[in-house]
Amino acid sequence: MQSFPTALERLSEQFGKLPGIGTKTAQRLAFHVLRLPEQEAQDFAQAIVDARQKVRTCPVCQNLTDQELCPICADPQRDRSTICVVAEPRDLMALERAREYRGVYHVLHGVISPLNHVGPDDIRIRELLNRVAQGDVKEVIMATNPDTEGEATAMYLSRLLRPMEIKVTRLAYGVPVGSQLEYADEVTLLRALEGRQLI
Repeated sequence: MQSFPTALERLSEQFGKLPGIGTKTAQRLAFHVLRLPEQEAQDFAQAIVDARQKVRTCPVCQNLTDQELCPICADPQRDRSTICVVAEPRDLMALERAREYRGVYHVLHGVISPLNHVGPDDIRIRELLNRVAQGDVKEVIMATNPDTEGEATAMYLSRLLRPMEIKVTRLAYGVPVGSQLEYADEVTLLRALEGRQLI
């Protein structure tokens, strides 16, 4: 027996397809949308349609944009000799929030993950190699996550970039600010010791 109207069930099912959204959260979101004023619901629906139709990848760095180039590639003040490689656009946003890095980026849109059937040809590696081959790049910073897939992707890329005679570096990892050493795992402590600096 169906307890909710079909349209509400369908809306809940669509929310349930989003990552990290379970059945109960999907139902809560569907009920929330029903309580929105008509214009807000229309604006919400239109925002989804607009984002899907207008957002695409930047032809240079593969970041998301609705312009010809993303704002970072269009900024003449950015240092184009340094490329920071990230797995996803949200990683780029996290680095930009720090407001310290003045180079440019390259977004892979994934990492190499054999278990998930994602190989080197499934992410934006070719575009990165083409950028570096143009000759203006001096350093590539690997900023993929410090997990198995992120490390494998960084190592794979460094092997491809090594013959191009550019500096390939990896983000330093270690003990986060505000945490306690007794709760850090062995790999984190090892990275912290390897990345130690003079004070």
